Amino acid sequence: MIDLSTKYLGLNLRSPLVVSASPLSRDVEGICRLEEAGASAIVLYSLFEEQLRQEAADLEFHLEAGTESFAESLTYFPQPSEFHTGPEGYLNHIRKAKSSVHIPIIASLNGSTLGGWTKFAAEIERAGADAIECNIYYIPTDPRLSAEDVEKTYVDIVRAVKSTVTIPVAVKLSPFFSNMAAMAHRLDQAGADSLVLFNRFYQPDIDLEELEIRPNVLLSTPQALRLPLTWIGILYGRIKANLAATGGVHGAQDVIKLLMVGADVTMLCSSLMRHGVNHLRHVERELCDWMEEHEYESVAQMQGSMSQQRCPDPGAFERAQYMRAVKGLTHIQMAGWR
Repeated sequence: MIDLSTKYLGLNLRSPLVVSASPLSRDVEGICRLEEAGASAIVLYSLFEEQLRQEAADLEFHLEAGTESFAESLTYFPQPSEFHTGPEGYLNHIRKAKSSVHIPIIASLNGSTLGGWTKFAAEIERAGADAIECNIYYIPTDPRLSAEDVEKTYVDIVRAVKSTVTIPVAVKLSPFFSNMAAMAHRLDQAGADSLVLFNRFYQPDIDLEELEIRPNVLLSTPQALRLPLTWIGILYGRIKANLAATGGVHGAQDVIKLLMVGADVTMLCSSLMRHGVNHLRHVERELCDWMEEHEYESVAQMQGSMSQQRCPDPGAFERAQYMRAVKGLTHIQMAGWR
C-alpha cells in the first residue's frame, strides 16, 4: 500500500496534491468537487488588499453622510472604527467551506503593505480557516527604494500577521531577490511556517487598436516548474519552514520531481483549469503507479532525496552546471544549422 501522506503547516494531509488559490474555489460546490477528486487541502481564492480598502472607504462614507448637516448625528452613529469593515462574504465563504468538506481550508490574502489585511487575518482565524497564505504581490517601482527596504516590507508583513493569529502562516513570494536564499532565511526567522514558491507577476499587454494597457493572464506551462524545483532543492534542509511548490505542476512526473528536491506539497491550478478538477485523480493514480514501479513505499521516502544536500552533484543546482548546459545548447543549434 503506497503511503501518500505528508505534513504541511502542521496539518496531516492524505497526499501532497493541494489546490492553489484560483476561481475553482469561489463556490462551495466547486470546493466539494475538488475534495471528491482528491485534493488534500484547498487554498481559497485570494482576498485582495484593495477590496478591504474599498469596502472600508465605502462604509465610512455612508456612516458619515449627512453628519456635517446634523451635528447631533455625530453621537447617534457609531464611529467607523467600531465597525468590522472587511468583506463579510469572504468570511462566510470560509465558514461554509469548513462545514462542507473534511480537508483543510487555507485562506489567501493578497497584498503588498501592512495595511488592514493583517488586522483582517484575525477575522479569518475566527471564521475557522486552518491556515493563512499571504500572497505578497509587490512590484517596487520607486528607483530610490533600496533592496533592504523591499525585503523589510516582506519581513514586517510576516511578523505582523504572525503576531495577530495563532494558526499557521504561509508566505507566497516571488523569486526576484538579490539573494533568494538569504530572503528565505529571513522569512523563516520571522516565523513563516511555509514558503510557497513562487507567485507570478502578470505583465500587461498593449491593445494596438484601442491603444490601451490590458491585463494579460496566461496559465502556466510545465516549463515553469524549473524555478521552484531549483530553489526548493537549494533550500531543503536549510530552513525550518515547509516548502510548497506552485507553478508548472501539471502531471505526476512534476509532482515526483518536486518531492524529490524537498517539497512538502505541490500545488495545482492551471492544469485543473485546462483539464477539469478530475485531472487530480489522474495525477494521483500516475503518482501511485510510478512509486510502485520504482519501489517507493511513501512520499516521505522520496522527499529531499535529490535536494542539493543529498545530490551526488550539488553543483547541478548552481553555476557549475551552467557551462555544460550552454555547451549542450550550442551543439543543438549547430545540429539544426547543418
